[in-house]
Amino acid sequence: MNSKKTILRSKPRAINYTVNPNPYAKGSVIAECGRTKVYITASVEESVPPFLKGKGEGWLTAEYSMLPSSTHTRNKRERNGASGRTQEIQRLIGRSLRSVVDLKKLGERTIQLDCDVIVADGGTRTTSISGAFVALQLAVNALMKEGKLSQNPIKEQLAAISVGINSDGNIIGDLNYDEDSACETDMNVVMTLSKTLVEVQGTAEKNPFSREQLDLMLECAESCLEVVFAKQNEALASQL
Repeated sequence: MNSKKTILRSKPRAINYTVNPNPYAKGSVIAECGRTKVYITASVEESVPPFLKGKGEGWLTAEYSMLPSSTHTRNKRERNGASGRTQEIQRLIGRSLRSVVDLKKLGERTIQLDCDVIVADGGTRTTSISGAFVALQLAVNALMKEGKLSQNPIKEQLAAISVGINSDGNIIGDLNYDEDSACETDMNVVMTLSKTLVEVQGTAEKNPFSREQLDLMLECAESCLEVVFAKQNEALASQL
């Protein structure tokens, strides 16, 4: 490994959000990050799970799936229940979004976020989180316009990105599939606009990574997410 570690790419791939493609969902978006494309809807139910009934607060949850032709070889539909990987990802999406929502202001209702991967070329979970925030904000805007919410329950903007360390020990932001497969370390970073961290998932596949490299990965993630936040705001502003 080189003794001096650098950030080779600190900007994400092309980011695009196509808002409200679904006329029936309260909020919907097609989130694109490079070739990765995720279709996301936000649905609202005027009820909460049994463990929250009568407590005066709402709930937010997520489901995630990969369509059969989203990868190089056909995925089988998970007809017998979500796999361990799928459960892990949808829990990540759900708890990431809940971290920026005041559930008491949501009232006794549930927002369900459904993330379906159309094309997978790396970063499907991070693209889902960033896109789900847009769908969530659209749904909240609709509820406020309808008079069902008196206050905005969203406390802060949220997005996510992947970063990795290549075989030379250098940092790459927003990994595609080939880069992710070849990297020695990959990390998913979920962050708010104020740069507070919601979740950091990092694993060394080969050589352990140093504190210096960890700091550089977080620095790279911050830089990439500045672009993602700007694209989210651009998409949401188009609906005002």
